[in-house]
Amino acid sequence: MSTAVSTDLLDRPGARITFDVRGSGPLLVLAGSPMGAGPFGPLASLFADDHTVVTFDPRGSGRSVVEDPDADSPVAVRAADLAALVEHLGGGPATVFGSSGGAVVALALAQERPDLVGTVVAHEPPLEELLPDAAERRTATDEIVRTYREHGPAAAWGLFLASAGLPVVAPEEVPERTALPAAGDEATARQVADERHFFLHEMHETVRWAPDLDRLRHARIAVGIGDASAGQLCDLTSRALAAGLGRPPEPFPGGHVGFVEDASAFARRLREVLSRA
Repeated sequence: MSTAVSTDLLDRPGARITFDVRGSGPLLVLAGSPMGAGPFGPLASLFADDHTVVTFDPRGSGRSVVEDPDADSPVAVRAADLAALVEHLGGGPATVFGSSGGAVVALALAQERPDLVGTVVAHEPPLEELLPDAAERRTATDEIVRTYREHGPAAAWGLFLASAGLPVVAPEEVPERTALPAAGDEATARQVADERHFFLHEMHETVRWAPDLDRLRHARIAVGIGDASAGQLCDLTSRALAAGLGRPPEPFPGGHVGFVEDASAFARRLREVLSRA
């Protein structure tokens, strides 16, 4: 499906956020982290006939540059970026679908700015602090970062996949890399910069964010889990979140990036979930 896309920039403290807009109608934001706008394209097009669909690259990733490449990217800062983007596009309440770290950011937005959010679908947020082995998970994250510093991205991705319970694949096939350009010198330089930002300044901020469940129970939140994610880290964290919110999780087709694997099937399920939220 071909849908017209307009691209714009939003200036934020310490960063310039690049975002894309498709369609018209109620505001639907698709948020990833570190995944940027690119992999959401097919899903966004499937909603553009009846929604204004917004995708974006989070600060420090892809096209969204930061002033200080050595600055950390706390969840609260990324949530403030998302709030500013919603306000820039006319204000809420917006429907927000967040995947992985983007689901964490969407939850933070619902927690801090409920006026801007109608419904949040949090698909597989890696909220490790909700798990009984959170201390061991922190140690594993520290080891991934150390490995990146000492041995480079390939070794770090291997540990990352093992820690997440994901199948070990070639580094270029890791889901978080799918937002990167496909080839060329620019792609290589961007990939290096994005991986550095993720491992050194974003990953630990994301997995160590602890939601305020008492506040989030008052929000309209659906917790999504991929059918193929059983036993993986994000299956465990999503189930812990759903239990903490007192509601059952919602199954979605595919795995951690099911919306990339089969956008049509995923869109149908997302519409079902939103109709009941």
